[in-house]
Amino acid sequence: TAERPIEISPVDTVDPLNPEKKEPVHSVWVRAAGSLPDDPALHRYVMAYLSDFSFMTTALRPHKATWIDPRMQVASVDHAMWFHRPFRVDDWLLHTIESPSASGARGLARGRFFTQGGVLVATTAQEGLIRRRA
Repeated sequence: TAERPIEISPVDTVDPLNPEKKEPVHSVWVRAAGSLPDDPALHRYVMAYLSDFSFMTTALRPHKATWIDPRMQVASVDHAMWFHRPFRVDDWLLHTIESPSASGARGLARGRFFTQGGVLVATTAQEGLIRRRA
C-alpha cells in the first residue's frame, strides 16, 4: 500500500529506547504490502531493499546499543546478495541474521531468506560502520 509499502514482523523484539545485551542473532518476517507483478527482477529489487533493515541492528545487540540512539553513527559500507531460487516477495519471507563480528567501528552480518515452507531462496551479507559520535 502507499502508506506502508513493506511489512516487517520481528520474531523477537528489542526496545530501541531501552536496549538489552543480547546474542547477535535476529529473525524477522518481511514482505511487500499488496501484490506485485510477476516480474522476478522486481521481486529481487524489493528483497534487496528489505534486506537492509535488520543487519546492523543485529550487530549492535551484544553491545547494548541501537541505531536510534543519537550518539550512534550507523551506515552500510557494502551489501551483497545471492539469489538461489525463485520467490515472491509479496509472500512472507523469514530473514534470519547473525553477526559474527562487531569491533573496530565495523559490524559484519550475514543473513538467509527462507519461504514459509523453509526453502532457502537467498543469502545476504553486509558490513557496516558502527561507532559513537565524537
